[in-house]
Amino acid sequence: MSNAARFPAPGGNKTESEEGTVFAPRFDAEGLVPVVATSARTGEVLMLAYMNEEALARTVETGEAHYWSRSRGRLWRKGEESGNTQRVVEMRTDCDQDAIWLKVEAAGADAACHTGRRTCFYRAVPLGVAPGGGVSLRFVDSERQFDPEAVYRHADAAKGTLKSSE
Repeated sequence: MSNAARFPAPGGNKTESEEGTVFAPRFDAEGLVPVVATSARTGEVLMLAYMNEEALARTVETGEAHYWSRSRGRLWRKGEESGNTQRVVEMRTDCDQDAIWLKVEAAGADAACHTGRRTCFYRAVPLGVAPGGGVSLRFVDSERQFDPEAVYRHADAAKGTLKSSE
């Protein structure tokens, strides 16, 4: 891939950005755009990640989800270590083109989270309680689809603290 800009710069015309047909993503000050990935089959939210221009371009070109790892400071193809790849069925952008939504088909163990779970959103926050003394999370849909320690060969992976891999 060339180092030239892969996408046109966002214009100043709000109507063109919101109603036009030119894909001109608005990256933040760090050169990233947030991405929500959902299951194309169920609609369930799987993960929130980020893409830089290269990750977005590779995703568009290959139809496989690529992301920018903020913790590792590098591009990664989802599933490159775990085998839990994501084939993009549809990509959408929001009204002002500063967020991306991927509808994906998961392969492998059908897990999106590095902790081995189907979704990264496996804990519920209780509502209607005062947060002053601390709020206890409730585990929901938290069954592991694979053993992260075996997959990533790192003891912290099973504890859900591994962010140096997926």
